[in-house]
Amino acid sequence: MTQVDTGTGDLLASIDEGVAVLTLNRPERRNAFSGPMMTAMARLLGQFETDDDVRCVVMTGAGGAFCAGGDVKGMAGEDGVGSGGRGGRLSYDAVVHRQRVNQRETAGRLWSMPKPTIAMIPGPAAGAGLSLALACDLRYAASGAILTTAFARVGFAGDYGGTWFLTRLVGAAKARELYFLSERITAEEGERLGIVNAVFAAEDLEREALERARRLACGPSVAYRYMKENLNRAVNGELGECLDMEAAHHIHTGTTEDHREAAKAFVEHREPVFHQR
Repeated sequence: MTQVDTGTGDLLASIDEGVAVLTLNRPERRNAFSGPMMTAMARLLGQFETDDDVRCVVMTGAGGAFCAGGDVKGMAGEDGVGSGGRGGRLSYDAVVHRQRVNQRETAGRLWSMPKPTIAMIPGPAAGAGLSLALACDLRYAASGAILTTAFARVGFAGDYGGTWFLTRLVGAAKARELYFLSERITAEEGERLGIVNAVFAAEDLEREALERARRLACGPSVAYRYMKENLNRAVNGELGECLDMEAAHHIHTGTTEDHREAAKAFVEHREPVFHQR
């Protein structure tokens, strides 16, 4: 196994037998996004896409969780879009552009790279964390893992392609329900809906998922490249347009009073009181 330097402790990476494993590594925050994590993820996915020694990419999380998405506790301390930017506040347009670029280089690349991608889900996958899992070609989850879009609960519209991916997996009506109500569903229900490919006992998940990843890594990589392109082209709609629209709407909803209230309520362990503004 070869360990890959990611430049940050928030993301771990290794390559073994043609399988690259990216591990989101903020277990104390259920692997919620951080700036260094997402920058490193974009860079490494770009490298793996063109590395002939990598023939399958697996995304997972440390500490029994997959990914909680955006760091809501961190957001609660911010006063609006652009705060916390490198070198001070960024303009609204700069924040939207930065997120558009990162979405395309992470979720967009997981979907489009000419290699199979797998989400190995040991525990909760929420918000943009679920979006990343949905961007992968295959999803394997531990029994007991919980999936939720979560965005409505924190006053956000959603990002990282989740609306696009989920609609194509479960259909428009069910995707709307899962987004609007943001209810939690079990891994088993996710499998029934077609979100999850298979569910395994927690102690078996890594072995089962990596066995499949190695099988793909040993398979016909050229055929997989064109097979994946064919499958992606079979899906109507242009992902880039969806990602760009999501970025603008997600950043916009982050300026709302409802989002600020929800982030504050999250930290205070209470239900938010939304005011529709």
